[in-house]
Amino acid sequence: MVTLKQLAKELNVSISTVSKALNNSEEIGEETVKRVKELAELYNYTPNKVALSLKQSKTKTIGVIIPNILNHFLAKVLFGIEREATNLGYNIITCISNESLEKEKESLLLLANGSVDGFILSVAEETQIKNEIDHFKKTISQGLPIVMFDRVAHDVLCDKVIVDDFDATYNTTKKLLDEEGRKNIAFISNIGELSVGKLRERGYNKAILEHNNQEPLVLKIKKKDDHQKKIKAFFKKNKKLDAVIAADSSSGIISINTAVNLGLKVPKDISVLGFASKADSNHSLPRLTTIRQHAKVIGANAAQMLIDRLQKMHLNEDVKTKIVKTSLVKTKSMLK
Repeated sequence: MVTLKQLAKELNVSISTVSKALNNSEEIGEETVKRVKELAELYNYTPNKVALSLKQSKTKTIGVIIPNILNHFLAKVLFGIEREATNLGYNIITCISNESLEKEKESLLLLANGSVDGFILSVAEETQIKNEIDHFKKTISQGLPIVMFDRVAHDVLCDKVIVDDFDATYNTTKKLLDEEGRKNIAFISNIGELSVGKLRERGYNKAILEHNNQEPLVLKIKKKDDHQKKIKAFFKKNKKLDAVIAADSSSGIISINTAVNLGLKVPKDISVLGFASKADSNHSLPRLTTIRQHAKVIGANAAQMLIDRLQKMHLNEDVKTKIVKTSLVKTKSMLK
């Protein structure tokens, strides 16, 4: 790959002259600018991003790594990140890890070459299962701050934006127990390996165990399972079910549709709710009551935290965790 030095030598000018000409500096005459650009084009010269970023200190670009772009929640977080970053004068480069630890590592390595000033990311499922965090620590040690959102690595010292997963499920379970008088509440999840799934399950378990007449009733679904078949079998086995809390949108939608197909009246016989968006809730009848996570707000907060750290150069300041409060959006799948 040709360098500025090589261009300068061939043109018999200084490296500074070549650099200024490529950047259309008024200090350089039109004829010289033309000669420099023609030679640069001939050799297909591209600036060294690492050198530029070291010289200019910042690229005004953020690297965003998303585990699954088809996930509606994550796509909306990305929308929030991009909108807020644009408002604050930053661009984003997005990579998709596809839940792969290796892809996540490759994305960090690819963008940590001077292309970005820092990262916003949600941890890949494989990374959480294997509990590997060295690639995050290495990136931070290179002076590139990270903001994690939703799925986070708790042992990595970086800024984080999360929702109140534990409290949201705890309070919702208490509501079903105390206000609706439900006696057989189940927790269904297909995200049991993720940090958010574990927190939601713990919130449910705590509320159930605090109640004298209840025992936890949990169904964990794996990726390879037939989700509809598992949930239908679960309903048939537990005929006294009168409420379901789903840790994810698909489990909630399948649960409410299964209940209706089995002849249960929703919400008279059974209440069903889950972590989902308004758009997700439209896939069931009656519409699913949702625990709304406010994805765009999460994205905006993540962008604000990273850019604030970059602009004020608070790279060594104590890390912070921002908790975005969820909202319970009731529909006709709950009594009260």
